This record gives sequence, structure tokens and C-alpha cells, in this order.
Amino acid sequence: MKIKMSLRNLDRQEVLAQQRADLGAERKRIEQAYAVAVLDDMAAYVRAACPPAVYVTFAYDGASRTPELLGVLGAQPSRLGACPWLWDGNARAHPLNDYADRLAQDLREALAPADSPAWATVGPNAAGEGNSWLLELPPPDRAVRVAELVRQHYANAIAVVVDQRRAGGQVIEIVEGFGRGGAETRTTPAPWPCRCGDAIARLVVQMFALPSLADRHFTQVYDYLHPYGGPSDLVRVMPLPPTE
Repeated sequence: MKIKMSLRNLDRQEVLAQQRADLGAERKRIEQAYAVAVLDDMAAYVRAACPPAVYVTFAYDGASRTPELLGVLGAQPSRLGACPWLWDGNARAHPLNDYADRLAQDLREALAPADSPAWATVGPNAAGEGNSWLLELPPPDRAVRVAELVRQHYANAIAVVVDQRRAGGQVIEIVEGFGRGGAETRTTPAPWPCRCGDAIARLVVQMFALPSLADRHFTQVYDYLHPYGGPSDLVRVMPLPPTE
């Protein structure tokens, strides 16, 4: 009797442990989706109030994991040049003054999860002084930006095959057209230039994180034979939209 009760308790614990793991995974997905949604909303109103904006700059307290908003910067004029200040909270009658509190709160929320996809857009402000970091605002249309970056190296690309398991959003094949019988012509890409490959991966990761973008831009590939291993159910095809 005691053995039966122990087995029953063990079964119950296993069920609850699995439920707890599932809830933890779901919470992580929701937190990441929310962080990307906040990032997109922040980019929209910052650009509406200040069209040249490219970066939000902040100081970061590693102990409390709290970003402190410093201002908004424009594009870096050269690799060695400093990004121009567009707003620092002190300018009179600047349109971003109305968003100061909201921007500070949204910055904290976008970066709150330690594994937030927004962190992939953060880097040190090399031309800044002291504790200064840059969060790059996402493009208005991530899919178009991915297409632009891919076609810099594969002009005829019509789609990419992306892997959700390797670095979150690695491009593993390029679709450049169709051969005889309608079969896709695929190419395994050569190593991307570092900046290009990183930019593509972080955009794809953010699209994966937000269900509305993932559903719109990714199609699951069934029974896909991974070029770096066996079959994978985490591979998606992303058609590339037209670019100018």
C-alpha cells in the first residue's frame, strides 16, 4: 500500500513538474514578445517625434539591472565619429519632451528580461564618455531590412531558410529561384560579414519572438534535412519582400 501511494505521489510530482516547466517556458515566450512589442512602440513614437533618431542612449547599473535614460542620438556619421545628440531631456519645446517619462519606462521594460531580444540591439557607445550604452531602434519593417541585407550578397534571393535553434535566427540556406520541375534552387551561404550576419540574426530573432510577425513572415518546413545535422522542426522559410 505504501509503495502504491509513493508511486502515485511520484506520478503527481512528475505531472506538476512538467506543468511548471511548461508554464515557465510560456512565461518566457510572453515576456520576450512583450519586450519586442514595447521596443516597436517605442521606436514608432520616437521616430514620429524625432525622425532622424537611430539610437536611445542610456547608462546601465549592473547591480540593479536598471537602465537610466540619457537621450536620443542620430546616425553615426563615420566609423570614428560620434553619434549626434538629438535630445537629452533638457531642450526646450522639443517634441520628445512629452514622451520623456514614457520613454524611460519603456526602455526599462524592453530590457527587463535578461534574455530580452532587445538586448541584441544594445552595444557600448564607443564615442561616449563613461557609462554610456546605445540601443538601436528597430527598422519600421524588419522583413524589408532582412531582404536588403541578404540581397547585398545574394542579389537574386527570393527567400531564406532560417533556424530557430542555432543562435536563434541563423540563415542556413538562400533560395535563389526555381529549377526544373519547380524545385527550389538553394545555396548554403558563405560566412556573412560579421556586422551583416549579426544584424540579420537579431532581426529574425525579434520576428520569431513576436507572434504576429512570426505568423506573417515564417512558414514551417516539415521533414527538413538540416545541412548541419539531422531533421529539424525548428526550421522556417521566410519569403523576402521586394526592395527598392
